[in-house]
Amino acid sequence: MKAIVVPQYKKPAVPTDRPEPRPGAGEVLVAVAASGMNPLDEKVRLGEFRQVLPYRAPFILGHDLAGTVVELGPGVTAFSLGDVVYSRPRDGAVGTFAERIVVAVDDLALAPRSISIESAASLPLVALTAWQALVEIGKVRAGQRVLIHAGAGGVGTIAIQLAKHLGATVATTASAANAEFVRGLGADIVIDYRTESVESVISGYDLVLDSVGAASVATSLRLVRPGGIVIGIAGPPTPEFARALGLAAPLRLVMALLSRGVRREAKRLGVSYRFLFMHADGAQLSSIAELVDQGVIRPMVSRVIEFDDIPDALATVARGGSRGKVVARIGAQTSDPEFDTTEARRTR
Repeated sequence: MKAIVVPQYKKPAVPTDRPEPRPGAGEVLVAVAASGMNPLDEKVRLGEFRQVLPYRAPFILGHDLAGTVVELGPGVTAFSLGDVVYSRPRDGAVGTFAERIVVAVDDLALAPRSISIESAASLPLVALTAWQALVEIGKVRAGQRVLIHAGAGGVGTIAIQLAKHLGATVATTASAANAEFVRGLGADIVIDYRTESVESVISGYDLVLDSVGAASVATSLRLVRPGGIVIGIAGPPTPEFARALGLAAPLRLVMALLSRGVRREAKRLGVSYRFLFMHADGAQLSSIAELVDQGVIRPMVSRVIEFDDIPDALATVARGGSRGKVVARIGAQTSDPEFDTTEARRTR
């Protein structure tokens, strides 16, 4: 099968032929039709997470997929051949820039029926991040006030819609060019991060979802009320995160040092800071698919590229600046050329 492979950390990713995997117990083989691209892909290629999530080179990149179940592992009853599914495979088992991938059933869900396969492929990583921040950790409820940084980005576009669905008043940061775009997603307040200070516009919020980084988190702490929470997805990582991953003592110490200033300031202000490193969850993807089919969440795809364009697109995606997600077409949705995916999605 064809795949986009990193031969060695920091080396360019290249199209390569790889053996087709076979599913084991509790796994399914998916024919990948499309894969969402994320800044995480380039960071993994560069080895930025090597100490936390080491991959043995050569390895296949890619963290999002939508496609078709083509083989069931022993004991699998939750899915059937021909099911159209989507997933963000768990850490250590990624590799969606390939024609086939084995996915654990717990990481998999039936894809939304109402959208294209490319739109479905854009969702898993960003939608799970938004869900875990706002529902799992933040427990956002009606009447609360939520700030979503970088509202026009992949996570931001989904988080705005989800927070609005949960009944929150939603503020977001975006460029002036994207102001009407994020308002169309449900943002009540739009702050031009290039010309306005966020602190001059809002204060006393219940939750901030920060995808920018440590400097922005430091500011975000001052935007929430006492007892409020700031959730960072771009750092700094915390000792709690290190312990949850079972990292060695030296790495736990490094992460404690990286987040010491933020944690100290949060304690002084009487607020909470959580670092979120999204985890795979098929049950959550099922809930997200329902919201998509109800029209609550609309995927935002900025452009669709071809398989051979993936290596060149990695750095561009990592720099950000696009509305929503870039999606790569990978291959046919099944080995059977007569299979009609549209009909399968409609009748399953």
